[in-house]
Amino acid sequence: MNDTDVSKQIQQMVRFIRQEAEEKANEISVSAEEEFQIEKLQLFEADKKKIKQDYERKTKQVDVKKKIEYSMQLNASRIKVLQAQDDVVNSMKESAANELLQLSNDKKLYQKLLKSLIFQSLMRLKEQAVILRCRQMDRKLVEGVLEEAKKEYADKAKVQTPKVTIDTNVYLPPPRSNPDSHDRFCSGGVVMASQDGKIVIENTLDARLDVAFRQKLPEIRKRLLSE
Repeated sequence: MNDTDVSKQIQQMVRFIRQEAEEKANEISVSAEEEFQIEKLQLFEADKKKIKQDYERKTKQVDVKKKIEYSMQLNASRIKVLQAQDDVVNSMKESAANELLQLSNDKKLYQKLLKSLIFQSLMRLKEQAVILRCRQMDRKLVEGVLEEAKKEYADKAKVQTPKVTIDTNVYLPPPRSNPDSHDRFCSGGVVMASQDGKIVIENTLDARLDVAFRQKLPEIRKRLLSE
């Protein structure tokens, strides 16, 4: 083989190697492009999923926040309604209490009321020896109807006339002179107890007013809500 043949053979080998290298490089390039596209798609899907999750999380947070705000506003509104109701009820009770203060001004009517309160207390106590407390200003009015109330009780209960002792050492407090005063007061009525003090019947006008309002409070609130 001469030099010319050797040179040709070398050139053919070089072209073959170059062609094979180019094909291999092309395959690598195509493969790298495919891997790149796959990775890019995976990253895109991952980002899309993350964005969707973030959106859903933030949407839920907004929904929860709205529900909390709505609940707080609803509770605040309910509290305002209840406060307004309480204000009206307290105003009604205060008005009734002021009327009670005027009740004792009519001596004849008030003395008749005292007799009824004493009789009711005796019926509830059912004791033969009873202690009675009243306001000092009401003592003579009480003394004026006490015997009649005792007799009415004895006839009604078919028992002996009970012994009722007016407590002259401890009187019920006087009526309220100042609406803003926090001192103890009594608008009228009596407090009666068994001799041993174990049973006490508070039959003052203020106690009767409290009982009446507690009993009527559901009805009052119902009417206020319907207005």
